[in-house]
Amino acid sequence: EKWQRTSAILLFWHVPPPTPAKDQFQEELVIRPLHSGDIYASFQFRTMWDTDFLRGSKVSHYRLFPKSLGQVISKFSVRELHISFTQGYWRTMQWGQPFLPSPPGAELWVWFQDTVTDVDDAWKELTNVLSGIFCASLNFIDSTNTVQPSASFKPLGLGNVTDQRFLRYAVLPREIVCTENLTPWKKLLPCGSKAGLAVLMKSEKLFHSSFHSQALHFRPVCQDWKCKSTVWELRQTLNVVFDLHTSGQGKREWSLFKMFSRTLTEACPLASSSKVYVDVTDNPQVFELSPTTPLLSQAVVLGDRRTYSVYDLTNQATFGQTRSLNMLLRWRAAENMLRPLLHGERYVAGYGLQTGEIHTLMYNNHPYRAFPVLLLDTVPWYLRLYIHTLTVSSKGRDNKPSYIHYQPSKDRLRPHLLEMLVQLPPNSVTEVTVQFERALLKWTEYTPDPNHGFYVGSSVISALVPSVVAMDTNSTRECPLFSSFFPCKEESSYFMRVYTEPLLVNLPTPDFSMPYNVICLTCTVVAVGYGSLYNLLTRTFQVEEPSPGLAKRLANIIRRLRGVPLL
Repeated sequence: EKWQRTSAILLFWHVPPPTPAKDQFQEELVIRPLHSGDIYASFQFRTMWDTDFLRGSKVSHYRLFPKSLGQVISKFSVRELHISFTQGYWRTMQWGQPFLPSPPGAELWVWFQDTVTDVDDAWKELTNVLSGIFCASLNFIDSTNTVQPSASFKPLGLGNVTDQRFLRYAVLPREIVCTENLTPWKKLLPCGSKAGLAVLMKSEKLFHSSFHSQALHFRPVCQDWKCKSTVWELRQTLNVVFDLHTSGQGKREWSLFKMFSRTLTEACPLASSSKVYVDVTDNPQVFELSPTTPLLSQAVVLGDRRTYSVYDLTNQATFGQTRSLNMLLRWRAAENMLRPLLHGERYVAGYGLQTGEIHTLMYNNHPYRAFPVLLLDTVPWYLRLYIHTLTVSSKGRDNKPSYIHYQPSKDRLRPHLLEMLVQLPPNSVTEVTVQFERALLKWTEYTPDPNHGFYVGSSVISALVPSVVAMDTNSTRECPLFSSFFPCKEESSYFMRVYTEPLLVNLPTPDFSMPYNVICLTCTVVAVGYGSLYNLLTRTFQVEEPSPGLAKRLANIIRRLRGVPLL
């Protein structure tokens, strides 16, 4: 018995330590009070996995990473995948810049591996599979709305893939986002919507807002700051803006319960980090936050140095005695709204249903610095652009682009693609104008509601914008002298992508009621005329004697009983 105890102890000490998990999950919520009195909530869910999706043998074990998405990535050899579903338009002049911009409708752009031989075939199958996963209309993506940008949409992750043949970009500006898109998106999370920050995602509250956008980004990133190894990152984001007036509150006061009808009670058990950030840069001059937290974090976000109050959900002391976290923001004074440095607008001009003009306005609100921007325009084939009418002007003068890439459209095959690199002068408005002619579609190519119009996707403006930190020239602020001469590299400029409004263009539409009237009249004439003639030709006429009356029948019965001949 003593020998058995000794053997058990030795076996216990020789058990190898458990191997560290190769995947991890993080979640966070960022709440930012906006200048207009609205509130901006941004959910970030990040799953990191150290595996190889592209090796010969298939990945069979999935712990935190969603298996349905992993199989799609492995099958189609996807290097990067970016997809977003947005309802509403982000009002840059009122809300500032979002953390992750997205155009109205559905947007999808994918980088394939250089081992893919037929990219178009893989792109078509991938869109159909993603359409089933997210319950969306991505199966309507085809060659008529797919382009290959030459300069825009570079890879956001690691990799030296710059061959544009492996890039595909498409947008569906008319896609409607609803609960059927949110439900499969939440199922991709490790904890679903049962624990953690995802419990706040109540459909009736999220869609009763001014802006709602859900996105999914897949890319390779560095595992640590040394970048000795590469891991795969899956980031799911959800951005929502709650309007002050549509909420029915009437006063500038917000809380988690008023926004989501729920409070936070626990973190996701599978998450290594679960935090809530509240932007308190202007606190307490503008608003009051309760309950307060001693944890503060400073970061340069979108070129501006911001301060955040941090609530760590993995710490039970955060929930207090009530075991519930319900933050309250109460405004004290109005806040001056700063204009964004880069802003874009787009509209259609002209009259009639034959020709028109597309105007794109790009605003540079920087007081003294000019910077280049990359403009991407995708126009459907039924709007035939007159590229010789393309004009670019700034402050009343011609502004010649330093780079132009134009791919003409082919009827019913591919859209127009226009990319140009334009230098925006300081404190100016640059206008890009091009004329077009409307095409006449076949009667089978019109939508069920053709009089509503046809949507044209948003223009995409990409730029390295000077940061607000680098603009600070206040010499009275106490700071070290060595830190104020040359701005830090990461604070001097930052990358920004801006989407304009989608266009709604009317096309020459035939009177679809006339065929309906003709069909009804023809069917009526055929039914009446042919029916009457058919009855006359096929009906047989027979002479029938009228039936005797009641008295005569009674008399015949009596005569039959008496043996007398009938009448």
